[in-house]
Amino acid sequence: MHTLTRQVLTAAAFAAMATPLTAQTGTGPAAVRSRVQAVLDSLHAHGRFAGATAGVVLADGTSFGVAVGESDSVANVPMRPTDRMLAGSVGKTFFAALALQLVHEGRIALDDPLSKYLGSEPWWLDENGNARLPNGHDITLRMLMNHTSGIVRYEFDPDFTAEFTRDPYRVWKPAEQIAYVLDTEPPFAAGQGWDYSDTNYILLGLVIEKVTGRSAYDLIRTRILEPLRLTNTVPSDAPVIPGLVQGYAGSNNPFGGADAVLVDGRLAFNPQFEWAGGGFATTALDLARWARDLYEGRAFDPSLLPQVLDGVAARQLGRGARYGLGAIIRDTPLGPAWGHSGFFPGYLTEMRYFPDHRIAVAFQVNTSDGRAVGRSTSAIVQLLGEAVVGER
Repeated sequence: MHTLTRQVLTAAAFAAMATPLTAQTGTGPAAVRSRVQAVLDSLHAHGRFAGATAGVVLADGTSFGVAVGESDSVANVPMRPTDRMLAGSVGKTFFAALALQLVHEGRIALDDPLSKYLGSEPWWLDENGNARLPNGHDITLRMLMNHTSGIVRYEFDPDFTAEFTRDPYRVWKPAEQIAYVLDTEPPFAAGQGWDYSDTNYILLGLVIEKVTGRSAYDLIRTRILEPLRLTNTVPSDAPVIPGLVQGYAGSNNPFGGADAVLVDGRLAFNPQFEWAGGGFATTALDLARWARDLYEGRAFDPSLLPQVLDGVAARQLGRGARYGLGAIIRDTPLGPAWGHSGFFPGYLTEMRYFPDHRIAVAFQVNTSDGRAVGRSTSAIVQLLGEAVVGER
């Protein structure tokens, strides 16, 4: 069993978040932008990736984006801060925030059993009345959101991969994806371990739509994206996504095909399958703005933030990493950091909020080959954060 660690925000901590620290005193936005650009330039000079973007939000709310390299290395198109990339699992944070809104409204509860909402689905029980979903009778919504359910990734099933590569433009139904994990043995009992799994958020998405009777994408648009003015964030629910730049998946592209994932502006596969496991294309600047709004309690009622940050040990994410409700929690030289990472063939994404400094940074690169970048995206957003506060 992984150790449960609690990180509860006190009233004093919330008060500290309301006052910008002095780390930025005497350093204007132009100087900060110059330092952030220098970090990107250095990464590009020492790496083997086409291009990247970074987004920054300062303690006073000032925000900007910077870019380096190219969005298309064949056509030699310069990367721009407004270029969209697939954000991978960072999109889970939007679905988590929507679920937390419903919690505050009393429409769902974090410790409700999953069976309360999905127990009537035709795939839930076998002929003997047993739950076909691993740990099905014991899973709660909280366990879905913090990946302690014991449900593994459907997309790692070789049969799914084979079917996906055979028919890359297939439109998937959630029940078809969940079918790949039914009647399988869980790696641990519900709540007794940690294993990152997109399947958890597919199930959460089904709960959201069952309770509301509406599309989760529509709810995220009207409840989150539009009120917070995240105008460059769109669902990745079709092979053609406006503003999406070329991505390079390298020789290890899990979905087959060539290195470049766009052909004549169309993805070589349908990203629709990701849905609540991620499901958005966006910019680094939008993600930096989102991180600050999310972790300062503007995306859901701030009284729920302590539960979001009540993380369980997530050793797969690195030493000391913890996972809350759609949040990766780390201790860093700049104090605690809250955010999320994302992978999608052709793209890597990371966003992070530093509450001690009230700054947010995000990074996107149009390759999913980490070796080409030279550093982990986690290390890169840390470098960017240090550049913002003037410690680098």
